[in-house]
Amino acid sequence: MTTPPSTPSPMQSARALLKDLQEQYAVFRECRPLAIGVDKQLLAASPDLDRKVLRLALRNHTASVRYLKAMEKATQRFDLAGNAVAEVLDEHRAHAAETLKDRFRKEAEQRRAKVEAEKAEEAAQRRAEKLNQLAAKFAKR
Repeated sequence: MTTPPSTPSPMQSARALLKDLQEQYAVFRECRPLAIGVDKQLLAASPDLDRKVLRLALRNHTASVRYLKAMEKATQRFDLAGNAVAEVLDEHRAHAAETLKDRFRKEAEQRRAKVEAEKAEEAAQRRAEKLNQLAAKFAKR
């Protein structure tokens, strides 16, 4: 019995598309701030692109730490050819900085919670071992 070929999920397709965009365009490779409406440029250049997959790929790219760090310091936005086409607004820089701050804060909280959970688990194991030792000691009598 043969299994039907599996179709990649939109997320897998988005990752593959993003990899292709990084190979094809320097602005993606270098994580330069993209021009607003770059999705329309991409669709005009490749009309066969799936809009949903393209949106996911662009979201993955623009939500990356590397891109957000570039946006935080950037003054210009770039088109697919690498030409400066617009200025990065202060509110966009502030949004990138706030997103990074929130992400790093959440990651730190998760690390702290993980460490605390590990400590609590170790303490519970020690208590269980001590109880077992006491139970064994008094069971012998």
